[in-house]
Amino acid sequence: MKKITSIAVMLMLTLMASAQIQSPVKFNARLNTGKSAEAELVFTAKIAAGWHVYSTRLGAEGPTSAAFKATKMDGVELVGRLQAHGKEISNYDKNFDMTLRYFEHGVTFTQKVRFTKPNYVLQGHLEYGACNDQSCLPPTTVEFEKSGKSPAVAAAKEAKAEAGKEAPSAELLAAMTMAAAQGNRDAQEGLAKLQADSMAKARQDSAASMAATANSSLSKAEKDALWQPVIKQLNAQNGNDGTEHQSWSYIFLMGFLGGLLALFTPCVWPIIPMTVSFFLKRAKDDKRKGVRDAITYGISIVVIYLALGLAVTQIFGPSALNAWSTKPFFNMVFFLMLVIFAVSFFGWFEIKLPEKWGNAVDSKASSTTGLLSIFLMAFTLTLVSFSCTGPIIGFLLVASTTSGSLLGPAFGMLGFAVALALPFTLFAMFPSWLKSAPKSGAWMNTIKIVLGFIELAFSLKFFSTADMASHWNLLSREVFLSIWIVIFAALGLYLIGKLKFQSDAVGGDINKPMPVPCIMLGLCSLAFAVYMVPGLWGAPVKAVSAFAPPMETQDFNLNTKVVKAHYTDYETGMAAAKSLRKPVLIDFTGYGCTNCRNMEAAVWTDPRVMEILEKDYVLISLYVDDNMPLPQEIEIKENGQKRILRTIGDKWSYLQRSKFGANAQPFYVPVDNEGNPLAGSYAYNKDVNAYINFLKKGLDAYQKKR
Repeated sequence: MKKITSIAVMLMLTLMASAQIQSPVKFNARLNTGKSAEAELVFTAKIAAGWHVYSTRLGAEGPTSAAFKATKMDGVELVGRLQAHGKEISNYDKNFDMTLRYFEHGVTFTQKVRFTKPNYVLQGHLEYGACNDQSCLPPTTVEFEKSGKSPAVAAAKEAKAEAGKEAPSAELLAAMTMAAAQGNRDAQEGLAKLQADSMAKARQDSAASMAATANSSLSKAEKDALWQPVIKQLNAQNGNDGTEHQSWSYIFLMGFLGGLLALFTPCVWPIIPMTVSFFLKRAKDDKRKGVRDAITYGISIVVIYLALGLAVTQIFGPSALNAWSTKPFFNMVFFLMLVIFAVSFFGWFEIKLPEKWGNAVDSKASSTTGLLSIFLMAFTLTLVSFSCTGPIIGFLLVASTTSGSLLGPAFGMLGFAVALALPFTLFAMFPSWLKSAPKSGAWMNTIKIVLGFIELAFSLKFFSTADMASHWNLLSREVFLSIWIVIFAALGLYLIGKLKFQSDAVGGDINKPMPVPCIMLGLCSLAFAVYMVPGLWGAPVKAVSAFAPPMETQDFNLNTKVVKAHYTDYETGMAAAKSLRKPVLIDFTGYGCTNCRNMEAAVWTDPRVMEILEKDYVLISLYVDDNMPLPQEIEIKENGQKRILRTIGDKWSYLQRSKFGANAQPFYVPVDNEGNPLAGSYAYNKDVNAYINFLKKGLDAYQKKR
């Protein structure tokens, strides 16, 4: 009774407010068709401020749920249920005495359909409910009506008829006429060639149409068999998996280089001579003690930063860190962090820890003796230099947490700390080196500015990953390259002295010419910007392929020599390969996978590799970080625990783990039409000849099985 009363009250409020708000929700509907027998009916809504539209399947006692109702279907059938996409909000509603799910500002509802005849008729409507804080609309409908020819089904029937007849083309008819009229030997040879080409084209068209609708021909048992684990067979063929994404030594080296850069910043370099002199004077005549104190100081720095790296891994968990690289939210966080670090280095503001922290630690260090005082001095250095080292540490932690290595942050911080601590120890052991060391000056600010440009450029990589994984389509390849061209051109102009920052005027002559090394680096940066310009028209620009979005995001592309997978769905691609009687190359990849882009630019573009992939294999690319929701969530059991697969990326990542026993990308594995491996797997290795041998080995194994 309470719910009936609530609904009645809401309807009364609706009637009272109807004169004020006529249409707070604007819907448009479209039918997205492709080359397959399936299509997607899409209803996209813009919702006025203060209003919300309820989600699907809220229950009979709740408000009007979004639902698609078909009134007439001929030659088409529904697949699954209506799905909602957007930022769903869940809140308890006291009027309905239940938790409701709804959307604000905008929402997209999708309904999958499958064509069963060449010609189809689809009529129906989307029913939805909308409310604001004062009133509700009555149940509202969005009508949809569409009829026409199904692209895939019609093409399949026509291609089949054409393949059966193998009717001659216009060229073939002309050649036949010429041969009959003239009896010319050359014309007869041309006739034979055109006839062979015509028959081959008919067979190719027939095979393509079979591939377009092949997925529906697979039985449930055949689809289940495609998911059966083949880890033992794959390991036997491999001998070793070779799937380590980035080695610990690489991350350590990256951290070490970051530490070296941090040394030459205004917050660290001036402290070195003061600290070393303090230790030597403190030891007075005992030089060995001064050296021991400096070494202890350096070890303390290593311990502090190593503890930071271990803390990051411990707090968030290694599995969580490894998953960050695939989540749009965290990639956007990393993007914003790097942008903030960049503008900090440009001198807009300083990222500083509270001064009282440094003063408290410094005071404690002065009042203590022995090893504790040295450790506290090292901790003071960490705090007071944070405005310079913080952005570098942040960049390093971002890179190491998305590297695929479980202890990446710890090894990155170890490398950073070793580089930072090294000069304190060396200068204490060899004090005479201090006299030849560069003095503090404007050159340190130049290093900060250069680091700002680099961090700004690399921030786009994380935005691009989030953009592609979420299918926002905001950052195409040419937009990315355009921004990079501007950034590196500006960096070049800065290094040759044509662009100045306000911080350059502090402590030096802003009109002073730049040193020769800076000018040479500036020319290199300008040359790099020019090098990227042809990429705006589709040139590979392999030097940036690891960071730029893939070629298929290019809107204007004059480069036709690009390998692109025709299938991004495992079962559909496998069914097509079975129809075409070809082996499959499964490419486990990711939108944020830099090594994947490297392989595609450096290896797939080789003419020999391209020919094999396009002619001899069916290529299936599975993106493990695709954030699009599945039409229906899948519950699986992994390692004895239940898990829910919610996105397309979850599904393909689970396939890679459960079937092939791997979780790093890129990961290539050739399989037969039943999903059994043919030649082991292949990871990141840009040796073109090795990749060709790997592909040919798979082809040979497939031929032997036939």
